[in-house]
Amino acid sequence: MSTHKQSLTSRGMIAVLIAQFLSALADNALLFAAIALLKSQLAPSWQIPALQAFFVIAFIFLAPFVGPFADSYPKGRVMLIANTLKFAGAAAMLFGLNPLLSYGLVGLGAAAYSPAKYGILSELVHSEKLVKANGMMEGSTIVAILLGAVVGGKLADHTASMALIAVCGCYLVAALINMLIPKLPAFKPEQTFAVYPLLLNFTQALKSLFRNRDARLSLLGTSVFWGTGSTLRLLLVAWVPVALGVADLSMPANLSGAVAIGIAVGAAVAATFITLKNVNRVLPVGIAIGILIILFAHSTNLYIAIGLLILIGAAGGFYVVPLNALLQERGHKTVGAGNAVAVQNFFENCTMLTLVGLYILMEKNSMPVVQAATIFGSVIFISISLIAILRLSQSKAPNQ
Repeated sequence: MSTHKQSLTSRGMIAVLIAQFLSALADNALLFAAIALLKSQLAPSWQIPALQAFFVIAFIFLAPFVGPFADSYPKGRVMLIANTLKFAGAAAMLFGLNPLLSYGLVGLGAAAYSPAKYGILSELVHSEKLVKANGMMEGSTIVAILLGAVVGGKLADHTASMALIAVCGCYLVAALINMLIPKLPAFKPEQTFAVYPLLLNFTQALKSLFRNRDARLSLLGTSVFWGTGSTLRLLLVAWVPVALGVADLSMPANLSGAVAIGIAVGAAVAATFITLKNVNRVLPVGIAIGILIILFAHSTNLYIAIGLLILIGAAGGFYVVPLNALLQERGHKTVGAGNAVAVQNFFENCTMLTLVGLYILMEKNSMPVVQAATIFGSVIFISISLIAILRLSQSKAPNQ
C-alpha cells in the first residue's frame, strides 16, 4: 500500500478535499432548508430536533455494514455512490416527500460516505502526515459548514425550493469530482456481505478498538463532542429568538458559521502543535468546551455570543482533529480504517440520538432553552473530565 502514498497536494488529495467541501456545504444548507420547510408546514417544534434523529438512524443501523463496504471497494467510488444517495434525498425533499423521511435518505448516503472520506486519508498519505491531512479535511469541511449554513439560511429565508435546488447541484458536482479520485486498491476486497458475518466482524472490531487505549480515547472523546455539538446546533434555532430577539433562520445559520470559523482555527493549530505522541494535550481544551457552552447559554449580547461561539469552535477543532487522526492510524493498523470509522460513527451517532432524544423531551415539556443549553454544556464538561481522568489513570498501562 505504501507505493500509493502521495503528498498532501496530490491530485487525489485535492479531489477528496473539493468533493468533501461541496458535499459538506450541501449537508449544512440542506438542514436549514428542511427546517424552513417544517416551519412553512406549521410542524410541531419538536420535529426540528427530530430531523437530526432521522439523519443519524442510518449511521447506527448500518454501522456494521458501511465500514466493510468502504474497505471492500476503492473509496473514491464509495464516495461517488454516497453522494448520489444524498442527491436523491435532497431531490425527494424538493419534489414533496416529507422532510423527515427525505433527510433520513440523505443520512443513508452520509453513513456510507463517512468511512470512505476519512478512511481514504490513511491510504493517500503516510501516518506522519495524517494529522495534517485531517487538518486539511476539517478545514475544508469547516469552510463548507460556514458557507453552507450562511447561504442555506439566507436561501431558506427567501424560499426553501431555491435552497434545495442549490443543494442538489452541490451533491451532483461532488459526485462528478469523486470520479477524479485515483482508483486505489481496496483494503479488503475479499470480504463477504452476509449479514451475520458482518455483524460478528463489527462486534470484533468494536471490541478490538475498545481494548486499544488510544482508540478508546478517540471513540469516547469524539462521541461526546459530536453528540453534544449536533444537539447544540439545533438548540441555536430556539436560542436566538429568546436571547437575541431575532426570528429568522439567517441568524442561527450565521452563528453556526462562527463556530465553523473557530473549528477551522483550532484544527490548524492542532495540525501544527499536536502529534499522535502528545495527543493528551487536547484533553484540558476539551474540558473547557463545556464551560464555554455554559457561558454562551447565559449570554444576551450578540457580539459576546459570537466571540464565545468562535472560542467553542476553536477548542473543538483543537480537541477533535487529533483524536480523529489517532483512530484512523490505530484502525488502519488493526481492523481497517473503514471499519474503525464505522465503529466511531456508531458511538457518535448513538450519543447524538440519545442527546437529541433528550432535547425532544425538553421541547415537548417546554423547558426554557437557556436551561437546556446549560444542561448540555454540563454534559460535555463532566463527560470529557471523566474521559481525561480515565486516560491519565491508564497512561502507564500497556497499549494492546
